[in-house]
Amino acid sequence: MAESKTKPELLDENDVVGLLLHQHAMIRDLFAEVEQATGGARAESFERLVRLLAVHETAEEEIVHPYARRKIDGGEAIVDDRLREENEAKQLLTLMEKRGTDDPSFGPNLNKLRRAVTEHAEAEERYEFTQLVKETTEAERRAMALGVRAAEAIAPTHPHPGVETATENVAIGTPAAIMDRARDLIRQAMGKKKQDD
Repeated sequence: MAESKTKPELLDENDVVGLLLHQHAMIRDLFAEVEQATGGARAESFERLVRLLAVHETAEEEIVHPYARRKIDGGEAIVDDRLREENEAKQLLTLMEKRGTDDPSFGPNLNKLRRAVTEHAEAEERYEFTQLVKETTEAERRAMALGVRAAEAIAPTHPHPGVETATENVAIGTPAAIMDRARDLIRQAMGKKKQDD
C-alpha cells in the first residue's frame, strides 16, 4: 500500500478515512510479519491477518461502499471495481486458510494476495477515499468511523467470498460471524489445551 496522499490531519482514527488508512498500514505490517515468521508463529500471524482483512472488508462493504455509491461522482463504478477486487482476494484467502501455512503453495499465494490487497487498498485510497474527503463533511466521516467500528465488532472473522454487499452482509454475515467467532473460540481452546498437555 502506497503512502497515502490524503492530508495528514485526516489520519485521525475518529475520521473514517484516517481509520481505514491506519488499518491499511496494519495490514501491510501483518503481511511482512507473516512473510518473516515460520512454523507456529507464521500460523498465528496469518490468523491475525485473516481476521483483520475479514472484519476490515466487511465494515467497508456495510458502511463505506454504500455511502460512496451515493455521495461520490462515479461512485457506482468505483465501488463495483472495489467489490470485484475484494471477492477475488477473499477467494484466494479462503483457499490459503483452508490449506494452511505449511502448504507448499502458501508462499507464492501470500505474494499474490499481498499484491492484490495492496493494489486494492491503493485504488480505494486514490479513487474512493479522496472523493469521500471532498464530498463529505467531517461529521459524516466521523459518523462513518463509528459505523465501521460497530460493523467490525460483529463482523465475520474469516472471508466469505460472494458476500460483498451491505444487504448480503446483514443477511448472511451475521450468522457467519457467529459461526466464525464460535469456531475461533473452539480453536483457541483446543490450542490452549494442547499447550497444557
